[in-house]
Amino acid sequence: MLSYRHAFHAGNHADVLKHLVEILLVRYLQQKDKAFWYVDTHAGAGAYSLESGYATQNAEFETGIARLWQQQHLPAALADYVGQIRQLNPDGILRHYPGSPLIAQALLRPQDSMRLFELHPADFELLQRNVTSRTTQVRQSDGFAALKAVLPPLPRRGLILIDPPYEDKQDYLRVVESLGEGLQRFANGVYAIWYPRLQRRESEDLPQQLKQLPVTSWLHVALNVHAPRDDGFGMHGSGIFIINPPWTLRDTLAECLPVLAALLAQDGQSGFVLEHEERHY
Repeated sequence: MLSYRHAFHAGNHADVLKHLVEILLVRYLQQKDKAFWYVDTHAGAGAYSLESGYATQNAEFETGIARLWQQQHLPAALADYVGQIRQLNPDGILRHYPGSPLIAQALLRPQDSMRLFELHPADFELLQRNVTSRTTQVRQSDGFAALKAVLPPLPRRGLILIDPPYEDKQDYLRVVESLGEGLQRFANGVYAIWYPRLQRRESEDLPQQLKQLPVTSWLHVALNVHAPRDDGFGMHGSGIFIINPPWTLRDTLAECLPVLAALLAQDGQSGFVLEHEERHY
């Protein structure tokens, strides 16, 4: 499906959670000098205006990044996240929001590289303009199919972000199938799977399905910003399932999540989930 445009949702609560985790994972991989690849299966346009176009129609950023923009005394990881967004807004006014590829590009070292995939022709064209790193390959391709071709990465180290729009219910199945195949090729990679919290069985079942994958460790984080709507529509939160997470990630998120639940709450029913498991085969 090519109707989805992430610009409608740029900077919303789901982006806040996703990009906070993304930064923490990149920082973790950079603790070693050896290069790694950042792989983004659904890269989007790379950057979004918050003053014009799609993002202004619902202005979802107003209940997302805008609520953190002027906050003082944030936990260090949240302050780091907000600092990355400020780099795209050097005059101190929130005008632009970076997508996952631009956040990664700002963080990656000369020895690291990116592999970005985007199927939508308009977003692909924008992505090519917005990403300027010489160590990046940008392809107009279905990210699920393309994942097979890039795993394992040449440095044998990598972060793979999988965040399809899930407008097509088949995306939930394709996530699980792609991970199964990806883990056979690159079992030691760090995988981050974003998903929406919806009143839909596929959304509710996905974390449980991911827990059944044959991996040695996983971490599941979810943030709800309001109670599910009475009409059953809308996204009341989002989650990220991380395979092979850093051992420090749980404690860092445990510090950040209560702050996010308070700042991003849209009613009295906000909350979070943080769970993990270590396995020994």
